[in-house]
Amino acid sequence: MLLLNADEVRQALPMAECVAAMKAAYAALSTGKAEAPLRLRLPVAANDGLSLFMPAFVDEASGQALAVKIVSLFNRNPSRGLPLIHAAVLALNPETGAVEALLEGGSLTAIRTGAGCGAATDVLARPDASTVAIFGAGVQARTQLAAVCAVRRIETAWVYAPDAAGVQAFIEEMAGQGDVPADLRAAASPAEALAAADVVSAATTSSTPVFAHADLRPGTHVNGAGSYTPEMQEIPAETVTAGLTAVDSRSAALAECGDLQRPLASGALREADIAEIGEIIAGERPGRQDGEQITFFKSVGVAVQDAMAAQLALRNARALGLGTEVAW
Repeated sequence: MLLLNADEVRQALPMAECVAAMKAAYAALSTGKAEAPLRLRLPVAANDGLSLFMPAFVDEASGQALAVKIVSLFNRNPSRGLPLIHAAVLALNPETGAVEALLEGGSLTAIRTGAGCGAATDVLARPDASTVAIFGAGVQARTQLAAVCAVRRIETAWVYAPDAAGVQAFIEEMAGQGDVPADLRAAASPAEALAAADVVSAATTSSTPVFAHADLRPGTHVNGAGSYTPEMQEIPAETVTAGLTAVDSRSAALAECGDLQRPLASGALREADIAEIGEIIAGERPGRQDGEQITFFKSVGVAVQDAMAAQLALRNARALGLGTEVAW
């Protein structure tokens, strides 16, 4: 069995390759070529924690993938000097079920979530998009920016978060890295971040929208990657209902996502209006209709992403000689 630590996972998952893998994962999920049950939630109330179990099998043209991810969120960890989230991905041989690899799951999750929104951006954003606004300044905000820059020639990125020091650290770390432009700017307000934005990516845990819909320009593509419970809502309901709305998994998004549940409850949005991004990739539903349309993609995260990302990482790790082999 191969063990891959966080740094090795990052080396084995180049963003552009991961974006392509996420397109394949989404298409497989939407066309019946994958099995991915809703994630199992195991409360650990005695320790203010929650563990999530996410299995998936993918059987599509580029090959098969079989994996299980375990993600644990323990709210007392930061006060102990520990990460809020711990995660691991177990990759299995899809033909035999044999254990093939154990991958550090935090880095894999960050990259595949960013890549998922990168895939949606490539499918839905205007081809001439050149300016992006990022809401949030954490780990996921970093991979959101990297992913958008992997699929569009971005010239300027605006970053907004309440933590000004965090935004400055984000800019210093990310400016000029890979496909990310050197021109990264701290926005003084959400409105300033959106003033010239062609693409917006939100990666927050906010319970209220992080920007006003009226500040969006016509033709903007919006990614929502942060909220993952019914209580969270980082995207305005008006944005969700303004044009084309797509999700990674309809069943998962309807079960978990406050961004969708609230406009659905009010009647402003119908389930029939919600496309899966895999349906659009597979040509089963239309994508962007014109340059003025607002498009919105909501990612709640699905296990097919982990399975395909783990398969890609394992293949690249072996080619690059990464990881540690252990007897199993």
